[in-house]
Amino acid sequence: MPLRDVVIFPGMVAPLVVGRKKSARALEYAMKERSLIFLVTQKDASIEEPGSEHLYECGVLASVMQLLRLPDGTIKALIEGKRRAIVEAYSEDEDYLRAEVREAGDQHTESVELPVYNRELKQVFERYAKIEKSIPVEVLKSVTALENPALRVDLICSHLRLGTEEKQAILEILHLPDRIRRVLEILYRELELHELEKDIDIRVKKKMNESQRHYYLNEKVKEIQTEMGQAGDDLDELQEALKEKELPESVREKADRELSKLRAMPPMSAETTVVRNYLETIISLPWVEKDDASIDIEKAEDILNEDHYGLKKPKERILEYLAVQSQVQKLRGPILCLVGPPGVGKTSVCKSIARAMDRKFVRLSLGGIRDEAEIRGHRRTYIGAMPGKIIHSMQKAEVVNPVFCLDEVDKMSVDFRGDPSSALLEVLDPEQNYAFNDHYLDLDYDLSEVFFIATANNLHGIPLPLQDRMEIIRLNGYTEEDKLEIAERFLVPKQLGLNGFQEEDILFAKEAVLEIVRHYTREAGVRNLERTIAAVCRKIARDRLKRKEPTRKYQLSDQSVDEYLGVPKYRFGLAEERDAIGLVTGLAWTEVGGELLQIESVLMPGTGKMTVTGKLGDVMQESAQAALSYVRSRSMRLGLEVDFYQKLDIHVHIPEGAIPKDGPSAGITIATSIISALLKYPVDRHLAMTGEITLRGRVLPIGGLTEKLLAAKRGNITRILLPAENKRDLEEVPVRIRESLDIAFVDHVDDVLLKALILPGGEQLFKDVSMESILKDVALSAHNTTVQQ
Repeated sequence: MPLRDVVIFPGMVAPLVVGRKKSARALEYAMKERSLIFLVTQKDASIEEPGSEHLYECGVLASVMQLLRLPDGTIKALIEGKRRAIVEAYSEDEDYLRAEVREAGDQHTESVELPVYNRELKQVFERYAKIEKSIPVEVLKSVTALENPALRVDLICSHLRLGTEEKQAILEILHLPDRIRRVLEILYRELELHELEKDIDIRVKKKMNESQRHYYLNEKVKEIQTEMGQAGDDLDELQEALKEKELPESVREKADRELSKLRAMPPMSAETTVVRNYLETIISLPWVEKDDASIDIEKAEDILNEDHYGLKKPKERILEYLAVQSQVQKLRGPILCLVGPPGVGKTSVCKSIARAMDRKFVRLSLGGIRDEAEIRGHRRTYIGAMPGKIIHSMQKAEVVNPVFCLDEVDKMSVDFRGDPSSALLEVLDPEQNYAFNDHYLDLDYDLSEVFFIATANNLHGIPLPLQDRMEIIRLNGYTEEDKLEIAERFLVPKQLGLNGFQEEDILFAKEAVLEIVRHYTREAGVRNLERTIAAVCRKIARDRLKRKEPTRKYQLSDQSVDEYLGVPKYRFGLAEERDAIGLVTGLAWTEVGGELLQIESVLMPGTGKMTVTGKLGDVMQESAQAALSYVRSRSMRLGLEVDFYQKLDIHVHIPEGAIPKDGPSAGITIATSIISALLKYPVDRHLAMTGEITLRGRVLPIGGLTEKLLAAKRGNITRILLPAENKRDLEEVPVRIRESLDIAFVDHVDDVLLKALILPGGEQLFKDVSMESILKDVALSAHNTTVQQ
């Protein structure tokens, strides 16, 4: 029976699984006849039907101890080798292989050196068995118990880890001393190899630290993965990505250095992850990629007008920038700052600009940022370090020239972690931002092609150095006409779609929208207007379901608005229904737009005490003191007694006492209110005024002019008194507002009083007393009395 990859030695008991038919029949015959079977090893194990030329000449005669036929047709046999035999000749047989063999006994069994070899063999094998863990204890005991050198050496050979050819060569050695000598050589060789490996391990362990051991194990895992077809070196992928990425020369040098460092690091090291994340950040950032969209001024203007109603000045500035950019190769990105009350469309204007320029748009909200590192990033020495929000936003943009909206730039705050607004100075300075240095990246990054647009509700929250780097564009609140247009063009169609209505399902009459604007919203923008329109849509949706009429059409008139929105929240029209004494309408600026400010004064018998209430700030209280001082200085000219203030208490109050108020621009309003109360002349209710007062009665300019005039227009005021120095600012006010108001300019409080107070027929406000004599009397009266005495 031919064997594959197995060499059987005399005295060896081994299980064999036989599948070939001839071999199976030979086994069955030997078992049946209780005869020996000749086992010989194939030279080439891959041959299925070996001939005589494929078999070795020397084999073993063996007895079949057990035979078991398995369900799949194969036979499992337990055989025991008996004696060596050599093939003399093969003969043909269809049932199994036949051969004439002769027994080959051991030679020189009586040699004098044999006992020495036998003893040496026993000792060396005992040593070998200690280092070779695969040899069972029973085998060692059997080898030790045997005294026959031939049986001992054959048993040892059967348990050595040798190749088939080497085992066959030992089997063919009939000279017993030579066979033992050969086996001893193999055992000595294995012992020496073990000692060498042990020595190498000791030396390597001394040199190899923990990280090298990890590296070694990782390399071993990679090799195993390669053998299993699962290799995928992510460092090679990283290198390939860096090679394909278009980078500036300095960035490429830094990236290559970091990659070389990464290759030398142990994969399990914490630093490895940091370097890998750093390289991935470099790869994900745009360095030279840009949008090369052609600039079409007419198309851009159409897009801006399509998206937003009004906002003339911001649109003009954008179109100017586009016009210049179409003429030059590279234009440093401008830094605009849109300042205006909430809800006027600052952020949505930024989106429209990006669409008009055909560029990517990214938005970064700066509200509540307190840490400077959120702008500039953390250094890589920190655990969990990341690039700042500017670099992170550029990763999202994927190009170097996006439109970048810095939203709520006035809402940043300062604390012990630093001043984030100062970190923005480098970002928003065209002279510096071509080399913006993020702490994490630690490379110069070019932001000069980014179109930065900041938005803010007021300039007070923006530090002056930051304001200096931006071009301030004010977005004023909307007039009623503007809100009607915006509602008709944008808000109503949008809310109808969001609430599941078709365009013709609800018809909002203009009067209805006007009713909502006047009585249900009070704002500079249109955010509350949109919410109120959405509320109407929800009410109608519910009414549809309640009536079970899903296709019912609705028409909203000004009379039916209160059915859906309830009682009006605000009163529209004049601040006062009739002219009143001591009651004057002022104009105030707030973060959400302009407001009308009622100032009232009353007189009471007293000792000259003045009280100012209404939760006023220091500046406004000082304005009230300045106003009273001016009135006292004008007492004779106004027909008042010089010591009038010593007999009266004056109380000036500004309603809505829970709301803090401050600023100097109510000065002339307070003075007019006090004089009206003293002279008992009413003030024109159609009139509003604003201006700072000096002790000499001069009227100084104010800010927030457009917002204040819009508030006057909303309050149905028809006449306005403004400081003469604000005449130049009137050009900034929309033409519709200017033309709808009767605006008069004043430079002295005397002019204010003449225009504001309503005098009975024939009466004159100022008495015919020269100013010089008044001043002389007031300033020198006490001195003159002393001299006369």
